[in-house]
Amino acid sequence: MSYRYTPTDTESRDIKQKLNHCLHRAEVAFQRTFPTPSINFKLRGKAAGKAYLQLNEIRLNPILFQENSQAFIDEVLPHEFAHHIVHQVFGRVRPHGKEWQMVMEKIFSVQAKTTHCFSIDSVQGKTFEYQCGCDTHSLTIRRHNKVIRQQSRYLCRQCGESLLFTGRQLS
Repeated sequence: MSYRYTPTDTESRDIKQKLNHCLHRAEVAFQRTFPTPSINFKLRGKAAGKAYLQLNEIRLNPILFQENSQAFIDEVLPHEFAHHIVHQVFGRVRPHGKEWQMVMEKIFSVQAKTTHCFSIDSVQGKTFEYQCGCDTHSLTIRRHNKVIRQQSRYLCRQCGESLLFTGRQLS
């Protein structure tokens, strides 16, 4: 099933304003111009956003955006745009390293958080129950399929035993 999302006029305006605000601050700070990345809503899964540096593109998760639109505009958009700025100014560096943190905090005035705190219930895929010697664990469908195809095995971080499928699908 394909999920298409088009932001409202207000959301589009707010996204454009935030992007322009960050762009202006970066251009003043680095005394140079930067290309404006394209924005689309083609990201699936649990990630809120992703910067495609070579394509000069930012992809946002449409479902999480609809559920958290203001936080996306205030936090996720600057987070992903900072990756573009860092890539163009510093080249290949750690994704959330000191350069990225500096752009987020000193230039964009946004707290440099590397992960989001949004509820992912609406985008969480199927999970499967696995057991070790000390606990039960939930594995994603991707990891479960790797176990079934005998391409991977997973170990408990606590007891070190192999995780074994219990036969139960959790969601």
